Amino acid sequence: MDKQTKIELEAAAFRQLQTHLMQNRKDVQNIDLMNLAGFCRNCLSRWYQEAAQAHGITMSKDAARESFYGMSMAQWRAQHQTETSPTQKQSFDKAFAENVSPASKP
Repeated sequence: MDKQTKIELEAAAFRQLQTHLMQNRKDVQNIDLMNLAGFCRNCLSRWYQEAAQAHGITMSKDAARESFYGMSMAQWRAQHQTETSPTQKQSFDKAFAENVSPASKP
């Protein structure tokens, strides 16, 4: 497979993941994604921001999230986010430390 085709297939897979999370599974909370998989929608938007910056494109965290979510975080929260339980929060703190904190980066 040539490099350009590989890039296009990876981009298509990313778009499908984004569509799945944003349209098909709005019911799945970010905290549950993080607790189970070690990443969530916010991580994906951060990775998008980091990729933009690697290409010399200045992008704020809010702009990256709006690009990924298709709306502002305030709108997403109001429409789809539910209250977090103490158990979810405790699991999130552990998952965040293991997967997102500076200590978890190679």
